[in-house]
Amino acid sequence: MALRFTLDPELTPELVEGLVDVWAAATNGGGAIGFVAPVTRAEVRPTADKALAGLGDGLDRLLVAHDEQTGRLAGALFLVDLRFSLMDHWRTVKRVMLHPDFQGRGDGVALLAEAERHARAWGLAGLQLDLRGGLGLERFYERCGYKEVGRLPGALRVAPGDDRDSVVMWLDLR
Repeated sequence: MALRFTLDPELTPELVEGLVDVWAAATNGGGAIGFVAPVTRAEVRPTADKALAGLGDGLDRLLVAHDEQTGRLAGALFLVDLRFSLMDHWRTVKRVMLHPDFQGRGDGVALLAEAERHARAWGLAGLQLDLRGGLGLERFYERCGYKEVGRLPGALRVAPGDDRDSVVMWLDLR
């Protein structure tokens, strides 16, 4: 199976609902996308609405992936401008999500490669992302070319007594 990517898609009600579905399913499948499982669609919706409200000004971008055969939404990520002129030459990758049905077959790697392709076309010097430590996500992003450049010990409290590191990763595009 292959994916079809769309940058800055029209935010139809169907796409918004699909993003909420993927976000909740990916979180409940073990993903670290701003929530701790179990999470409901109703809990995800306000955060999704806020993230989507930041689109449309040309600064924050949404990249979505659909299965070519079925048209089903497989995943998405956001490319975010920090709105600080000294950082205009790079972007932050946020909320990388892939539905569990599409995990383990290279689709996450393809989604990140498509984001990298766009970043290079825009002439960016790099992409940065933060991830939740303790889940082994560093290895995945390292396979995609990212390098760990910082770590904030215990910055994320996922439950009482369960603090995780916030890990900063960087993909140098120069």
